[in-house]
Amino acid sequence: MQHRKFIFLLLSLFAGLASADEVQVAVAANFTAPMQVIAAVFEKDTGHKAQLAFGSSGKFYAQIKNGAPFQVLLSADGEIPAKLEREGAAVPGTRFTYAIGKLALWSATEGMVDDKGEILKKGSYAHLAIANPKLAPYGAAAIETLKNLGVLEAVQAKFVQGENIAQTYQFVDSGNAELGFVALSQITKDGKLIKGSAWIVPSKLHAPIRQDAVILTTGKDNPAAGALMNFLKSAKAKGIIRAYGYDF
Repeated sequence: MQHRKFIFLLLSLFAGLASADEVQVAVAANFTAPMQVIAAVFEKDTGHKAQLAFGSSGKFYAQIKNGAPFQVLLSADGEIPAKLEREGAAVPGTRFTYAIGKLALWSATEGMVDDKGEILKKGSYAHLAIANPKLAPYGAAAIETLKNLGVLEAVQAKFVQGENIAQTYQFVDSGNAELGFVALSQITKDGKLIKGSAWIVPSKLHAPIRQDAVILTTGKDNPAAGALMNFLKSAKAKGIIRAYGYDF
């Protein structure tokens, strides 16, 4: 009896391993920290493994169109997944908003950024980091914010441009730029600022940073791709996403 039980458990284990799949995921740089946590929990709960690549949504679009083997895209906007869907590179009906991002003006120095962003008008800084607005939705939101504040022309000469929001964060974190526009998720955990000083940009100053996910045509037959999309909609994943400063 014990021998049969052991064999049954062994067969069950191999069956579980056989059903586990791997999915290649392109992830917007702003979503790095929460996605690393989500991927770990996803693998623990489902057995499926998510292989993650982080970068700018605009560059991912170009790579996908040039045959990159990504199977799921977690974009920093809604436009790129919709465009891929229209062009036949994404599976219709799989696109959904997994998070709504928040923009923040941040400095690694405590007390430098006031809670109303007045430092932008005072101009008492040499460098302002922003992500490339042509590639990164957070960079586009930063430009829109500066326009609506009426300070874009005044501060443009101070720009230090990052390829994506991760590089933009590094410019500020390293001190190469005194302040910059980053994703709130990069500088907070459980609603608390990790370090420095920040102003959370009011949502009325820019279009919503609606971040959409979609299964790419290369992943349409991969069970792990569908499982990941379902997991992103779960209460467990949403709890992680919210903890990093996103809305829905």
